[in-house]
Amino acid sequence: MYHKLGKIGVIFGGLSSEREISLKSGKAVLAALLEGGFNAQAVDLKTEEPQEVADIIKNSGIDVAFIAMHGRFGEDGKLQAILEKLNVPFVGSGSLSSALAIDKIASMRVFKENNIPVPRCEILNIRKKDNLDKSRLSFPLVVKPQAQGSSIGVSFVKNIRELDKALDLAFQYDKNVILQEYIDGKELTVGILDNCALEPIEISPKNKFFDFQAKYNKGMTEYILPASVDGNSRNQAQSLALKSHQALGCRHFSRVDLMLDKEGNPFILEINTIPGFTSTSLLPKAALYQGITFVDLCLKLLTLATNGSITILKK
Repeated sequence: MYHKLGKIGVIFGGLSSEREISLKSGKAVLAALLEGGFNAQAVDLKTEEPQEVADIIKNSGIDVAFIAMHGRFGEDGKLQAILEKLNVPFVGSGSLSSALAIDKIASMRVFKENNIPVPRCEILNIRKKDNLDKSRLSFPLVVKPQAQGSSIGVSFVKNIRELDKALDLAFQYDKNVILQEYIDGKELTVGILDNCALEPIEISPKNKFFDFQAKYNKGMTEYILPASVDGNSRNQAQSLALKSHQALGCRHFSRVDLMLDKEGNPFILEINTIPGFTSTSLLPKAALYQGITFVDLCLKLLTLATNGSITILKK
């Protein structure tokens, strides 16, 4: 077991569409820290009002924060900005990088500027929805909101007849949506830990597309670790994932999703700065493959957050 000097606040919950997922991550992290002998407490946020959040954090008396809040407010830089203002160190990327990463349009622009391959796409604003020239589109394609996680609001569109329904769904979550080229091939995810790329995991859904149902319904997706790709594809995936993480200025950890086309060429889809964080989530799975237990992964991230200033004593 471990003993830690100081109080860790595991911040989770929130009011976004990803609250239930965040509760699972937060409770898993809290249980792991308590199991490891840490002085940890839950901070379940049920407000997004900045001053209220700041007061909750100040009154909690925490010395360091482990953010396990997915989606709006937790993953978009707003919570991070509050913690930065309070001078409370926290696990994960800073406010600017978090805001950039959750914005799929802004992050794609950064990837292109850094010669990182991404699928072709078209951006559509809700005010121009009726002016979309559908005859120019190639199917199948993927429709997704500008800034949502967990595949919320995302649709795989096989033909033009399915497009309007997909757009209506995406516009429920954002004013801008992305119509993205569908890359037919293997989907991989690469965890980044302390500026090192972990072993890629292959995502093989039973459906054609890795949507919300495939992601969160048991048995709907097979996760293959290590991925069934050749050494060159593996190395390219890891190299591009790390380059993408660094291009957005991310820190400590992230999970980078990408596609390999039929020729093995990689295309970056997005970066998750606060990926799912239970013992069976993908980044912890990749860490465990390299011998890092869930408790030790949490410890590693806390050490990074505090620049190694945490005192750890073996019992």
